[in-house]
Amino acid sequence: MLVLALRMAGRRVAALIAVALAVLGGTALVTTTGVLAESGLRSHVPPGRLAGADLVVAAPQSLAPPGELGLSTVTLPERATMPADLVDALATVPGVTAAVGDVSFPAAVVDARGRVIPGVENPSDAGHGWSSTVLLDSARVKGSAPAGPGEVALGTDLAVAAGADLGDRVTVVVAGRSGTYRVSAHIDSPDASLYVDDTTALALAARTYGVRADTVDLVGLRVASGRESAVHAAVQEHLRNAPGGLTVLARGDLGNAVAPGSGAARSVLLLIAGSLAGVTLLVVGFAVAGALTVWIAGRRRELALLRAIGATPQQVRRLAAAEASAIAAVAAAPGAALGYPVAQQFRELLVDGGLLPAALPLSVSPLPALLALLLLGAVVQIAARAAAWRTSRMPAVEAVAESASEARTPSATRARVGLLLIAAATTLSVAPLLAPSPVGAAGTSMAGILAAIGLALSGPALVGPAAGQLARLLPRDVSAPRWLAVTGIQGHPLRIAGTVASLAMAVVFALTYVLAQTTVISATARQVDDGTLAQLSISAPQFGGLPVGLIEDVRTTPGVRSAAPVSTTTVVWSQRLFGEQEISAASAMVLTPEAPELIDLDVREGSLDGLSGSTIALGEDAARARGAAVGEVVALALGDGVPVEARVVAIYARTLGFGPVVLSRDLTAGHSAALDQSILVRTDGSPQAQRGLTALTSAPGLVLRRVEEGTGIGQQTPPEVWVNLAVVTVLLAYLLLSIANRLVAATAQRRTDIATLRLVGTTPRQVLAVMRWETAIVCAGALVGALAVCAVPLGLLGVAFLGRPWPAGPLWLLPVIAATVVGLAFLTTEMPTRQALRTPPAAALARP
Repeated sequence: MLVLALRMAGRRVAALIAVALAVLGGTALVTTTGVLAESGLRSHVPPGRLAGADLVVAAPQSLAPPGELGLSTVTLPERATMPADLVDALATVPGVTAAVGDVSFPAAVVDARGRVIPGVENPSDAGHGWSSTVLLDSARVKGSAPAGPGEVALGTDLAVAAGADLGDRVTVVVAGRSGTYRVSAHIDSPDASLYVDDTTALALAARTYGVRADTVDLVGLRVASGRESAVHAAVQEHLRNAPGGLTVLARGDLGNAVAPGSGAARSVLLLIAGSLAGVTLLVVGFAVAGALTVWIAGRRRELALLRAIGATPQQVRRLAAAEASAIAAVAAAPGAALGYPVAQQFRELLVDGGLLPAALPLSVSPLPALLALLLLGAVVQIAARAAAWRTSRMPAVEAVAESASEARTPSATRARVGLLLIAAATTLSVAPLLAPSPVGAAGTSMAGILAAIGLALSGPALVGPAAGQLARLLPRDVSAPRWLAVTGIQGHPLRIAGTVASLAMAVVFALTYVLAQTTVISATARQVDDGTLAQLSISAPQFGGLPVGLIEDVRTTPGVRSAAPVSTTTVVWSQRLFGEQEISAASAMVLTPEAPELIDLDVREGSLDGLSGSTIALGEDAARARGAAVGEVVALALGDGVPVEARVVAIYARTLGFGPVVLSRDLTAGHSAALDQSILVRTDGSPQAQRGLTALTSAPGLVLRRVEEGTGIGQQTPPEVWVNLAVVTVLLAYLLLSIANRLVAATAQRRTDIATLRLVGTTPRQVLAVMRWETAIVCAGALVGALAVCAVPLGLLGVAFLGRPWPAGPLWLLPVIAATVVGLAFLTTEMPTRQALRTPPAAALARP
């Protein structure tokens, strides 16, 4: 059977290439998605400044529901701390040669020309205590340790960039305060940044985080050679009764403790992979199944002859599946290999867009490729057997007779399944109404693709009657090419339905996928714009936070009516879903009671005036999901995992633009940096106010900008939206290429029809006219069908996000995608038709 399959697979080269390219591209896309998902689960940042430690004791940086196996674990983006007295206790463990309590605080160097010199770490945690240099890998120190609060040690790279030699005095902004420090040492290590004496470091960390006195971020341990395993076990035993569930990290996991924010970025990869997985599998499955359908259709005569000489239905289907698998095996391996560089390019796109830290690498293993090969293998097997199902089950004589034409009566079961898929897609279209969020908007894309697949299945039952009606409307004096085109469509509903569905899928995919993203962007920008009352914002991203006291200076500037600090953090929610306890993370704004003068959240219940102490405000959707009302107390966890209870003081409507929850500044004290991330400012619009604020922010590192639509404050457009817009180009290109190959193969297999027309006297020009008319009718049907299945999902999307029955997006999208699809259809039909016309009719009919 395998030998026969391999011999048959070498015929009909056009269809073979179509299948091979569909499998190759599909395997690459599935492998890419798998690499992203695996990286979200397993990737770790390099150990960096902890590379010299043998073990690190850290507080947990993730949360999971009780009894959860880790599938819905939420990574915490903010540092969880531990008691400082644990350092001395761990130093007494036998085998430990050094125990260092590491603390971090915001720090940046300003050179003599007023430039802020970035360190190797994020400015928000670039400063450390001197004892932490022990944790560097093979660090060489030139000079002496900082002797007091007026001295600082710099990494060699940072010192060179700032032009700071030993003994020089440099301007350093630490914990929001600027001062002049003497450079006491240079530390030659690629991961070294800025260090002060340990007592000063503890004071700066406590000042930065408010109530975090007598705590350290982590404890690094140096261990005697050969004692790592014994010390690891001893430290675990020592921590068994310690509060907070502290963990011991070995060398392979030290990156988890370097920067919690970088570790939390893995959730972005999971989110992106999850949002792409469903639509990628559907598109790839559609493309591969379509190519295989054309391939098997060209083999119907051979399969029917096999039935005539005694092959069983199972043998015919097995032969078709083996033949398709032989083709797929050649293309799948290079496709899987191609997926890894594609994933790397995708990672660089995320890094350039600021959605992923540069330090977070991809996790590369054979697992994504193996999974892609298994999935594509299953798709090929199922699609090939389904395509050969009808021929294999027919009596031998009928199978041979039908192989020269098409089934006159389309499958009723196939039509019912297609209509059920269209009904399911219509039901899925209400997702944005139930959840007006990026997750709900993704339901629009899925609904459109499901409806397009349903159209492909039910198409044969629709094409025949539609073509019959069109034939009845033709005038009596219609030209021969037009009449032949219409009757040809009526007599080949299965082939025509496949072509219509392929072209419609491209239109549906482009419209639903792109418009879902642009509608979310538009709705987010509208809410931010409508809710922004401030005209200006002040930030200091290079310092890790605004200088202390700047808010008072801003408020006393002439012409300033109001000013309030704004920060963002993360909260972790817990709720019961289908009887199980589930948790999820959400972004949250940190505001003060003065915020209503600068931000209008469209409060529906309660008031933000009471946003102080242990209080929060909830978006309508979050409040509804948790059954919370104004005055009730809700439980949640902050960005460092500490559980808190807070009273709801307000419920607001602009959740898409400003996030699902707002926290009071008092509630986050000690759990996120005390330094404000930005200040919103509302002025009287006078030139005096502008000049005063410009002068106030002329110091290095401060940024004054206008708050424009969609920028400055509020919830940034979710990263998956921008990523989806970038990825849609790749998926659409793959889909169009698959469709082009399928149309070329399908047209090339019609050489017998073309030769027959030539033998009965039809001229080459008339044959071309017939094919062009047929293509025009097919394109019209594809566009009408695509718009029909898109209407409900896109209408409900617009109602959910914009309050109108149409989405937001570029006006040129529909004509451009329509022109692309129509041009592709004509090109891929014209070329193989002209090629077939070069072959003498008798030779074409004689060719098997």
